[in-house]
Amino acid sequence: MKKTLTTLLAATTLLIGTTTQAAPGVPKGVEFLNTQKPTEKSYPISEAVKVGKIVYLSGRLGTDPATNKLAEGGITPEAKQAMENIKTWLEKHGYAMTNVVKCTIFLADSKELKDFNDVYKTYFTNLNFPARSAVGVSGLALNARVEVECIAAVDK
Repeated sequence: MKKTLTTLLAATTLLIGTTTQAAPGVPKGVEFLNTQKPTEKSYPISEAVKVGKIVYLSGRLGTDPATNKLAEGGITPEAKQAMENIKTWLEKHGYAMTNVVKCTIFLADSKELKDFNDVYKTYFTNLNFPARSAVGVSGLALNARVEVECIAAVDK
């Protein structure tokens, strides 16, 4: 069993490494995008998956990339950091917030939606907001207040 798991992890690392190589069985046009090479201790997700001209970003928490700890102070600083994490990831891959066409917002307390919205709307210009859903949940990783996942339409 351990050997099988090790083989699976090695194959997964090849599949979702920092390069976007095709693996056997992966449909043409599917790319697994990561800024860092996954390790055996990584979470079993890709940062994003590109299918044709659509990029599906995994959910982002309001964690500081330098410390991997949540921004302190509650929903507002966490929301700002989550949105900055999305913006930074998009820019590293040659995209922008203007590419975002859909977001799903997960809130630990739906009463904090207004506070989230106050931050969220500052990341989009000319009132061109992406389609969006907001969902109250019973808990998020790291006891976060908010998680944001997005879909982006891209030309390249």
